[in-house]
Amino acid sequence: MAAFPLFVAAGEALTDMIVQDPARQHWLSQVGGSTWNVARTMARLDVPTAFAGAISRDVFGDALWQASEAARLDLRFIQRHDKSPLLAIVHRTDPPAYFFVGDDSADLQFDAAALPQDWRAHCKWVHFGGISLARRPLADKLVALAEQLKQDGVRISYDPNYRLLMDQRYDATLRRMTELADVIKVSEEDLEGLFRTADIDGAFATLRSWNTAATYLYTKGSAGASLHIGDETWHMPAPPITVVDTVGAGDASIAALAWSMMHRPQQQPLQHLGFAVAAGAAACLAPGASPPSLAQIEALIT
Repeated sequence: MAAFPLFVAAGEALTDMIVQDPARQHWLSQVGGSTWNVARTMARLDVPTAFAGAISRDVFGDALWQASEAARLDLRFIQRHDKSPLLAIVHRTDPPAYFFVGDDSADLQFDAAALPQDWRAHCKWVHFGGISLARRPLADKLVALAEQLKQDGVRISYDPNYRLLMDQRYDATLRRMTELADVIKVSEEDLEGLFRTADIDGAFATLRSWNTAATYLYTKGSAGASLHIGDETWHMPAPPITVVDTVGAGDASIAALAWSMMHRPQQQPLQHLGFAVAAGAAACLAPGASPPSLAQIEALIT
């Protein structure tokens, strides 16, 4: 029997339908999903990794399955159902405008109890986030799984990755997942959207007050990022690059931070931060969500 994964990302894998022309007659289909992208990044860094989630049995699900196989994810953790796919309809790209199609879709059928037996005893780190935590009943299943993992002593990371679905109905989930997580990634856009405020500093202070023991990765796009642990803060500028596409940059940064903390625990916080920032930048060097390799990340470390 194959070994169990050390890292699992639990949540959504979906299909982005991206408009290609002003008349909205032509669309580009791309596999995606925040938590799925995190899993692919970790697998690209040669960590035994699984994406735990549910996908459809149609052409969209087939594409996600094939891409997961190509990314060397543990396919035992992907569940398939005869339900409709989850689609993100990106009907404007600049500025982005989108909505989701997925009533009673496959992703909502995920069952943590159906995952391979004994996997939690071998897993070291599980990542949560994305719209999966804003879609019931899936969200409730994932929060319950996070609570079990916390009791097991498994490290948890969380990236809310704000989307329009996350209104006041998401507030309780945001707080609970923040309380459970050991590492939390958030951006300025996340804070503004999640807290529905222009007071970004105040929103970040509130988030941190819910779990003062957690490590916080605060990403700021081209301005780099900061790492916050207790009363200490470290800053790192973004390396100078020619950006091709920013899709998946945040997913790469939180995956890289988890990788660095797992594999190089003796390093200083600034070194962990530098690795995460370099990974986010490296993900911007190719179109689409393109998980960077270890060599690509290390080439950008300043």
